[in-house]
Amino acid sequence: MAVNNNGNVADEQMIEGRNAVLEAFRSGKTIDKLYVLDGCGDGPIRSIVREAKKHDTIINYVKKERLDQISETKKHQGVIAAVAAYEYSSIEDIFELAEKKGESPFIFILDGIEDPHNLGAIIRTANQAGAHGVIIPKRRAAGLTAVVAKTSAGALNYTPVVKVTNIAKTIEELKKRNMWFVCADMDGEVMYNVDMKGSIGLVIGNEGNGVSRVVKEGCDFMASIPMKGDIDSLNASVAAGILAFEIVRQRTEF
Repeated sequence: MAVNNNGNVADEQMIEGRNAVLEAFRSGKTIDKLYVLDGCGDGPIRSIVREAKKHDTIINYVKKERLDQISETKKHQGVIAAVAAYEYSSIEDIFELAEKKGESPFIFILDGIEDPHNLGAIIRTANQAGAHGVIIPKRRAAGLTAVVAKTSAGALNYTPVVKVTNIAKTIEELKKRNMWFVCADMDGEVMYNVDMKGSIGLVIGNEGNGVSRVVKEGCDFMASIPMKGDIDSLNASVAAGILAFEIVRQRTEF
């Protein structure tokens, strides 16, 4: 979630007020996060929280000052919902797209990308590289905000994005479907020497901390990008692009 210099949420559509938020849930809108006034437990708020839990929405209990910062109308009534700019897909949608194209599944797995510009750029790269979908975590990561949609340059219309509770467990489940996973890591084998053909998942980590230990342990290979400069890392979206097109090269070799 991006925040502007005044501490306000800058890139998500907000729904404010008890009736508006409750109707948003009941109408089936995709709500990424719910902000609720800490300590407020009256009937309408309890109903909203029940709906949020039913939809597995992230609930943040915050002080009134924080709600006032986020609020655009200043009439939030103790509750604000952050709505996704696009609908999320399912993992089955990814496999169906691969089958429709007659290709082995190629999936991007993003372990905690927090910058919406990076997320949008990676979704755009995924589309251009022919990936069949992108998987992101529910917590501590950017969701499908308006900034992500804009930065993806339309790719969100064609590339399924799936939000999951646990990246490591999702990788375990996908392995049962005969997928292999390669993790971007500076200590890995040089990417040209890693076999990335077939049903492959490319795992890209957080901008600052990289791929988490538990996710890394679930990957089959670690691949590094050979670099000749004076700094030791690349922007997450740039690294994703380089590794993705090495996968494209390998998948199109004759």
